[in-house]
Amino acid sequence: MSEKETGAAPNLLKLREQIDTIDQQICDLISNRANCAQQVADVKKAELAEGESPESVIYYRPEREAQVLRKAMAMNNGPLDDEEMARLFREIMSACLALEEPTKVAYLGPEGTFTQQAALKHFGHSAVALPFSAIDEVFREVAAGAVNYGVVPVENSTEGVVNHTLDNFMDSNLLICGEVELRIHQHLLVSNVTKTDAITRIYSHSQSLAQCRKWLDANYPNAERIAVNSNSDAAKRIKGEWNAAAIAGQMAADLYDLQVHAEKIEDQPDNSTRFLIIGSQAVPASGKDKTSLLVSMRNEPGALHDLLQPFHIYGIDLTRIESRPSSSGTWNYVFFIDLAGHQDDAVVKKALADVGAKAADLRVLGSYPEAVL
Repeated sequence: MSEKETGAAPNLLKLREQIDTIDQQICDLISNRANCAQQVADVKKAELAEGESPESVIYYRPEREAQVLRKAMAMNNGPLDDEEMARLFREIMSACLALEEPTKVAYLGPEGTFTQQAALKHFGHSAVALPFSAIDEVFREVAAGAVNYGVVPVENSTEGVVNHTLDNFMDSNLLICGEVELRIHQHLLVSNVTKTDAITRIYSHSQSLAQCRKWLDANYPNAERIAVNSNSDAAKRIKGEWNAAAIAGQMAADLYDLQVHAEKIEDQPDNSTRFLIIGSQAVPASGKDKTSLLVSMRNEPGALHDLLQPFHIYGIDLTRIESRPSSSGTWNYVFFIDLAGHQDDAVVKKALADVGAKAADLRVLGSYPEAVL
């Protein structure tokens, strides 16, 4: 112990003893919570009907987790901020859930992408996260039952909607079980062989290049911008190229042992991406929910007005509406709609009944908790 610490003595020693006591209490409480989680698993198995397989037990409950996280944020009195407190609870719940049964999650890979970061943010680091090379593959893995859930990007605040994700819902019976909102911070990464004063080539995914267009114009106007399959792929490529850099996130930098040469280079400081959690089970109401719809309207004058009118009449907030060409014919469109509320809410039920009476087809893609983190 230094002289400075010795001089502070009894106060500093007391505080350390107090921290040690609190740490022991935290360990005991987390162990108690884990024991309760195991008992929950035992109760669920005991309540199985005759002939039901233990594999049919649903351990992960999105609405319950959202309620716990919201409660943790409401109970927080600082000095940690609410989101930090919720993240701690997320990891505790993830570890406890893994004692019941590890959650298998497919995500749009490879490793080191923002989609992996979203998967871990939503399910915690105790989930088994598996990368797949295409959005279609994520949908297939979930539909086949090889994984419990999938994580796919659906829209970026700067670049707009991810059409490929929307198109997959047209031919899939999967449901949306949750959402994740992730602040996207893009960094210019270099490797240990990069000559930073001679960068002539910059790799990244096309969306990331677009999100950093103004910064690149100002700082590397003559560098070749090369679009690749993912930011993670970009990070891997520069390991052996002395004149190349990559645009990617911190997770890719850590994974491939790269250095951040310039941080937060995105043109919009509030740049964020929304991801959807897809699964096969419907989610009960959590108290603060969204519902997503897929609606096909007949190709006739006033169709869009007829579609939107019931939501206006019942005072339902539409948070997003997108149109996509229908596969059923030229100039026919389907609409993807997000609204505030759960499909079991009385007022939402009435609005959906009115829309269904006018639409050629109406499918509820899922009701799910609004993103907490």
